[in-house]
Amino acid sequence: MEKYIALLRGINVGGNNKVSMPQLKVLFEQAGFLDVITYINSGNIIFASENANEAELKKQCESLIHNGFHLKIPVTIVSAKDLSDALNNAPSWWNSDEDSKHNAIFVIPPVTAEEVFEQIGEMKPEYEKVDYYNRVIFWSAPIKTFSRTRWSKIVGSSVYDSVTIRNSNTVNKLLQLVK
Repeated sequence: MEKYIALLRGINVGGNNKVSMPQLKVLFEQAGFLDVITYINSGNIIFASENANEAELKKQCESLIHNGFHLKIPVTIVSAKDLSDALNNAPSWWNSDEDSKHNAIFVIPPVTAEEVFEQIGEMKPEYEKVDYYNRVIFWSAPIKTFSRTRWSKIVGSSVYDSVTIRNSNTVNKLLQLVK
């Protein structure tokens, strides 16, 4: 049985798209997922499933949320193995400077990391560092010049609805919880 993380995009932000984590946990358990854990209020659900088809798991999770909360929330599914591989292949600069923000941008299929790079454009090397491994884009920028980065503009871009962002602390905790 494989372990997965469902990353929900855009829930519980500014009072919008409210999703109760305890209620979501119950919905996942009722759907037959095992070892269900939620982590913080931003939509991180760890679970085990015999179904190894991530596209089917994505559809099932989105359906659970729609039926349980009447919300259409994009979800991306990341296997424990894929998260571990991504973090093992993260650039050495990612999560290494305490005066910088370090984010992992998870690309929601069918969009690819290459398409996100194409839409956002070249990074500004004087203000940020960006690299990727598979569907995870690693991005770091000093806090004091964060607003000058090109990648901070992802929020208003055409690909913003195709990604979900987690900070390095959350991503590292998810890896601990999924092991």
